[in-house]
Amino acid sequence: MLNTYKRVFLIVMDSVGIGEAPDAEKFGDKGSHTLGHIGEKMNGLNMPNMGKLGLSNIEEIKGIAPAEKPMAFYTKMEESSNGKDTMTGHWEIMA
Repeated sequence: MLNTYKRVFLIVMDSVGIGEAPDAEKFGDKGSHTLGHIGEKMNGLNMPNMGKLGLSNIEEIKGIAPAEKPMAFYTKMEESSNGKDTMTGHWEIMA
């Protein structure tokens, strides 16, 4: 069933990676997970609102528990184009 929404709030967190893409090795990014690594280094992150929204439901992030009933939708995206630049990623999101 397709839902219809009057309004969508899209939050794009540039350079805030959450796990690697399947082609990460091609770009020297094998093992990338910016939020996870920061959480480990800082002995946990204190981001309760992001936790309630469901951020840790994508990948484990120390200090942010997965939400049993997230208050938002999250996704982990991969670019269709052969690259990883910011502008191309933004264009693909809005296409």
